[in-house]
Amino acid sequence: MLQLRHTPFHERTSKLCLPQNWRRWAGYLAAGSYELTLDREYWAIRNSAALIDVSPLMKYIINGRGAARLLDRVTTRNIQKMSVGQVYYTGWCDDDGKMIDDGTVSRLDESTFRLTSADPNLRWLSMNAVGLDVGITEVTDSVAALSFQGPNSRSVLKRVCESDVDGLKYFRLMQNKMDGIPVTISRTGYTGDLGYEIWMDAEHALRVWDLLMDAGADYGITPVGILAMDMARVEAGLFMIEVDYTSASHAWIEPQKSSPFELGLDWTVNLDKPGYFVGRRALEREKQEGSAWKLVGLEVDWVGMEKLFAEVGLPPQIPGMAVRASLPVLVGNVQVGYASTSTWSPLLKKYIALAHLQKPYYEIPEGGVVGANVRMEITVEHHRQHAPARVVKLPFYKPEWKKK
Repeated sequence: MLQLRHTPFHERTSKLCLPQNWRRWAGYLAAGSYELTLDREYWAIRNSAALIDVSPLMKYIINGRGAARLLDRVTTRNIQKMSVGQVYYTGWCDDDGKMIDDGTVSRLDESTFRLTSADPNLRWLSMNAVGLDVGITEVTDSVAALSFQGPNSRSVLKRVCESDVDGLKYFRLMQNKMDGIPVTISRTGYTGDLGYEIWMDAEHALRVWDLLMDAGADYGITPVGILAMDMARVEAGLFMIEVDYTSASHAWIEPQKSSPFELGLDWTVNLDKPGYFVGRRALEREKQEGSAWKLVGLEVDWVGMEKLFAEVGLPPQIPGMAVRASLPVLVGNVQVGYASTSTWSPLLKKYIALAHLQKPYYEIPEGGVVGANVRMEITVEHHRQHAPARVVKLPFYKPEWKKK
């Protein structure tokens, strides 16, 4: 039987996890929530400071003279243009231009990079490194990671870091220290809010956790599980592998696969970079011909949904967490797509979803006007109904302080 591992923060998180609500994440136990409801954890992300253990992320150190060339070969970004201290978000594809995984690439020095991913990618990286002077080392277990998100996160870091973080720009990183402990801090996250990710040797994990919790006591710091983060990432229009798209490595049939263009990652596909990269020819064809599908946002019409529940004498029944389930989306009586994750947005006071729509139903007219009318399946007293909804641009929520 597979033994689930504990993250380096488990000694702290296990004592704080009141409902013992654990989830599996890449072979680790991860806290789903620390409280019986998600309200306080969600609002910590949006109003104060949320401390999230993201150590199960797969992590690889790629170094040597061929490191940049390898990453340029396997990702859709132009890695050769990266500066030391810069972070890229990117996907990587198979030869057919379909997404295998997505994650971040951080340039730690001229010849050293850190790649994060959701799934194991060591074999795939090694296969593409043939002929290059490059070393690839998985450091998932030895590097602990915290996502520190929310409007107060910077103020807390300023209390505990030896070097000021005020100058750290969006998608940049810096080397710093907390009580003499070396840490890498990147201006990144998965919530769509002001936030950072903190990387450290696993042996220092508990001390860093304690320092942040002590420094953040006056700023509403709250341990937050992955269920509240799930709600926030939908508001931010951020998708999740094996939920909103299926890795090309795991798909059984072609329709289960998605390209970066279909997932709205056009801005990460640098077709103007020189040379070959995996999937380039397929992506060039798709760019020219257009995509069959596109990931969009849906806002469910509350009045229309309320009416469906009122017909059976009920108020609207809204799930208390994000729903990771495929829900058909229709125009008239024809299914034109599906929602992959849906959630109530406590901040926006709307029922929203990430949805995949077929062409031409995903197209938004010139000028950015939104509002194409569709219907999304909901369940009303054990019966399938269809609530009116409209197509909107992603993200649903983008605070002005996110990049400041």
